[in-house]
Amino acid sequence: MLAQSRPVAKVAVDISLPHLDRLFDYAVTEAQSDKAQPGVRVRVRFAGQLVDGYVIERVASSEHKGQLARLTSVVSSERVLTPELATLARTVADRYAGTMADVLRLAIPPRHAAAEGAAPTAADDGESCAWPQTGQPPRHDRAFSEWDAFARGPGLLAALRDGRSPRAAWCALPGVVASVPRWTTAVAEALLAVNSSGRGAVVVLPDSRDVELIEAALSAIGIESVALTADLGPRERYRRWVSVLRGVSRFVVGTRAAVYAPVRHLGLMVVWDDGDDLHADPRAPYPHVREVAALRAHHTGSGLIVGGYLRTAESAALVERRFLQSVEPDRARVRSAAPRVRASSDAVSGDDPVASAARLPTTAWRVAHQALEQGPVLVQVPRKGYLPRVACESCRLPARCPSCQGPLQLMEGQRTPVCLWCAATASPWRCPECGGDRLRAAVIGANRTAEELGRAFPGTPVVSSGGRSVRREVTGEAALVVATPGAEPIAPDGYAAALLLDTWALLGRTDLRAAEEALRRWMAAAALVRGSTAGGRVVLVGESSLRPVQALVRWDPARYADAELADREAVGLPPVVRMAVLTGVPADVHDLLGRCQLPAGTEQLGPVALADSSEQQVILRVGAGAGAELAAAVAKAQGERSVRKDQGRVSVHIDPAQFA
Repeated sequence: MLAQSRPVAKVAVDISLPHLDRLFDYAVTEAQSDKAQPGVRVRVRFAGQLVDGYVIERVASSEHKGQLARLTSVVSSERVLTPELATLARTVADRYAGTMADVLRLAIPPRHAAAEGAAPTAADDGESCAWPQTGQPPRHDRAFSEWDAFARGPGLLAALRDGRSPRAAWCALPGVVASVPRWTTAVAEALLAVNSSGRGAVVVLPDSRDVELIEAALSAIGIESVALTADLGPRERYRRWVSVLRGVSRFVVGTRAAVYAPVRHLGLMVVWDDGDDLHADPRAPYPHVREVAALRAHHTGSGLIVGGYLRTAESAALVERRFLQSVEPDRARVRSAAPRVRASSDAVSGDDPVASAARLPTTAWRVAHQALEQGPVLVQVPRKGYLPRVACESCRLPARCPSCQGPLQLMEGQRTPVCLWCAATASPWRCPECGGDRLRAAVIGANRTAEELGRAFPGTPVVSSGGRSVRREVTGEAALVVATPGAEPIAPDGYAAALLLDTWALLGRTDLRAAEEALRRWMAAAALVRGSTAGGRVVLVGESSLRPVQALVRWDPARYADAELADREAVGLPPVVRMAVLTGVPADVHDLLGRCQLPAGTEQLGPVALADSSEQQVILRVGAGAGAELAAAVAKAQGERSVRKDQGRVSVHIDPAQFA
């Protein structure tokens, strides 16, 4: 017997085929009626198979003329797909020419029945609790705010306290106070202001190290938060996610997928370090956290803070379009908080055997030697390993594996090179170009750098951080801390100095964002150094005239972002334009292009054959105003192709985060 009230359920089935990216009608029985409410998980029979799905809404009738299939079962009465999340998933799918099913897989964790039963529930009044363990309101014991250093900072906090929704592109001040980076305190203060208005917040960070820092900062002022990270495990992650859904806490901190967290009464979203490539999802439809947060803020009317030491060109574009307001620190505060940065392009001096042994310019060696009297010194090396790349000593040709042509490397304590791809040893090795049999280092890794520094600074402890062994913090004692980008430990009161080595390795990457990414990594390391008033110094070993180097010397990320955006506008690159990158075998790419009804003015670049692959790539480029039309055209063509099951797959990336 069908349900007496609204017997038809519109279901979003969990199938990623583009031509099935719509809602399907199913009949609801009277026995299922109470549980089959909008947002719950269901099982339905689709094309002869049982598949998962979500009830989007219940209606009185269906436009389908035939007899409707019934819901096979209601998996759970938990309404995991809220109306807000359903709208966001549809919007993100349309933005990236993907399917709603793919977005929902990113947004809602797989169900774990035991965890669902164990998840706590909010109070009966339905209001979420910001401090469930202590029962006391959060506190703020500081006499001053980190936001006082920003001309618009106090106004931003006041707006959050008053229930308004400011949107800011925030250039954070560098510095560490009592083992706590200053940016974490600023984020905690913003959440404290949101809490005053009775609303919730979501903070999205690149990795679990940053999540732990924010959790500690919130705990210090009495705010209890829920952490959602990928490494929690299925049961614990789902338990926490359901507790947020039920309103137990209105503050969530986490990595990429946390941007979809079902926080009640959302008042603020914070995205930290949006230039980090960890914010770009590697799964279809490849959304970026910054864009998802902006879409969610637009639909919900919540506030948004996109912050970092670096401002990306994408954030600068949002400022230019007045979606975000620029929040920059006072220049006098920047000069005192930032370390003194010097670019040194001196070659390694043979006149100084100690500096030469450490592969350091004399200037960098002297700065490190003096700074060690005041505390630890950070040494950033862009590559991990020992000698991750080697070349022929005679002709400098990169050494390749005779078997698979993969790059060769030398491991610590070994003299025989090993292939980085197939792990085969290349002994004996002979250069195919000149016949030479001797190798030299093409790239020096962190392990080799630590070894050389240990010889150059005898008696000084050398600490390594990177790869599988990442240290969270070091003591304030004198030591050389060798770290790869992103693995820099925190010193209690900041490092006395930092050396940024092999800067060419970051700047020389074949990527649109190579210079921006290099500056981001340099600023992240330099931000851990004491301010100039406390004697903090940074030496960058590289060409001083380059724009990203000058931006670091002046500590002026906003002007750098404006200049980068202007350059991209001049040559027609994102974010000034919108792009769709199509990748697949030539016949399939050609077929997809033939079905696309592209917007007027669409420019096609390619096709270009991909190296070491049978696939090719085509780029479709339009003005920013036609981006939605381009995505819709590609999505429609994908739907037409998916009807024919014999068609090969074409990968579609809209505005890819990494672009060569």
